[in-house]
Amino acid sequence: MKTLSTLATTLALVLCSTMVRAAEEPKYTVVGQHEGFEVREYPPYIAAEVVVPGSAGEAGNQGFRLLAGYIFGRNKGERKIPMTAPVTQAPAPQKIEMTAPVTQAAAEGGWRVQFVMPVGSTMETLPEPLDPQVKLREVPATRYAVIRYSGFWTEGNYEEHLQALQRAVDAAGIPVTGPPVYSRYDPPWIPWFMRRNEIWLRLAS
Repeated sequence: MKTLSTLATTLALVLCSTMVRAAEEPKYTVVGQHEGFEVREYPPYIAAEVVVPGSAGEAGNQGFRLLAGYIFGRNKGERKIPMTAPVTQAPAPQKIEMTAPVTQAAAEGGWRVQFVMPVGSTMETLPEPLDPQVKLREVPATRYAVIRYSGFWTEGNYEEHLQALQRAVDAAGIPVTGPPVYSRYDPPWIPWFMRRNEIWLRLAS
């Protein structure tokens, strides 16, 4: 019975993870493979972002809540009503599709936390945030050195893999610039050993 229960639990976790990872992700092209990391090129995209103070963990949680509020309806938008008599049109919250990853990087005054908006989004078509802390920003095409790993969202786990990435990038002789970007692809209920985490270092032009 224990074996069957364990198997059922494992299958449920795998299914849950698969469903979560069906969320749209920003497109990229792998332009280089190196020992310990890969180089990706991301086309331009739009992000919803907030800059929040505090430790990395506190800022990540607070930023996630603010941005989740935006994509789940705390925004300005218009909803078209089916043709009836009379014809009416009224402002209504507009939901936005959830995407992955959530990215986080050090910024002046705290941490910049971002949600990448779905492919095809424009500054004109995205609804205006109601919370003045939430900003929409166009991110230009960028190349990153990227390391991928699993495990808990702890500072120790992050620092270990950041140092590994920095050593690998130095060994490859590839110059980078700016602060590291921490990217999380999974929600908290995904088991630690199934979580996908990444660190991105922007390549110097």
